[in-house]
Amino acid sequence: MTSLAHLTVLGIETSCDETAAAVVRGIPPGPGEILSNVVLSQIEAHGPFGGVVPEIAARAHVERLDALITRALKEAGVSLHDVDAVAVTAGPGLIGGLIVGLTTAKALALAAGRKLIAVNHLEAHALTVRLTQGVSFPFLLLLISGGHCQLIGAAGVGQYHLYGTTIDDAIGEAFDKTAKLLGLPYPGGPEVEGLALRGDAKRCNLPRPMRGREGADFSFSGLKTSVRQLVRTTNIEAADIAAGFQAAVVEILVDRSRAAMAMFRADFPDVRMPDFAIAGGVASNAAIRASLSELAKTNAFSVKMPPPGLCTDNAAMVAWAGIERGQLGHFDSAGVSPKARWPLASADPRRNAGSAFAFDAPLDGGVAARQD
Repeated sequence: MTSLAHLTVLGIETSCDETAAAVVRGIPPGPGEILSNVVLSQIEAHGPFGGVVPEIAARAHVERLDALITRALKEAGVSLHDVDAVAVTAGPGLIGGLIVGLTTAKALALAAGRKLIAVNHLEAHALTVRLTQGVSFPFLLLLISGGHCQLIGAAGVGQYHLYGTTIDDAIGEAFDKTAKLLGLPYPGGPEVEGLALRGDAKRCNLPRPMRGREGADFSFSGLKTSVRQLVRTTNIEAADIAAGFQAAVVEILVDRSRAAMAMFRADFPDVRMPDFAIAGGVASNAAIRASLSELAKTNAFSVKMPPPGLCTDNAAMVAWAGIERGQLGHFDSAGVSPKARWPLASADPRRNAGSAFAFDAPLDGGVAARQD
């Protein structure tokens, strides 16, 4: 290692249906310098199935990853021997894809004599606002994606207070299933958002599960069921249903985030103007971004959002998480294993890995929700 104060890291991401490689350089708390960031999506391969098929995803990672890493290094103008470490998503995610990425990273690190850093996918999302905007700890994070929906107080690398999580479906999954009910193509999030612009939300009487409840947990199953009933039993236009669904989601997110803001202030009373970070693929939704920005302003939080391209799954966030952990000397041996389930609360190896929550992806077979 040349230095723990200034690192250049190759990042690899294969947790779901994006195959990605990136090279990032920087010093925490950031911002970092993204030297390259290459992402290949598998949307066309999974589209006919309405979700991610784990076997297809793993096979695509095998076929594409080597070329993507070569391209990322070339675009960054570095060789493998120029990087300080190789960071790779080790979980949570689809186990087949994780094995592909982790095995590749181990081989590269061993061949080049570089350090290996196994990254928690959720922590990579959490730290993206430090990569892009140099946000200082502590900050409040809303992570909203195809596989996750959580409100987290980030006190430091590996130090996270879980304020709320979904008790059933993830928010991105609800968007995708609503899109399918409305006959929209996969992935459904952008399709529902576009259709909602042409609709009237007031025409739909949809529930806002968990709104006003104690705590900051989420629930989207009942909302999804109500959309299904509207589609099957009424003649309400699809655009109006899309608008009604999106309006309900926005209200739920605002209500739950407001509750988490109160919890965060109780935990960190000395922070005068806390940052409220919003990450994950669903964070690219314009209506959600606008409403949460207004909430932050009203509650004296400073909203921080990565650009949409860094909200979805990518390897730049993995490389940056590697920089954060590498500076602290948190490296991994070749014996590290992939984890289909890896709660963010156990991202710090010095802490007890037990948690009441598990953020899962299917272990085998079936169709999975998108992670981003």
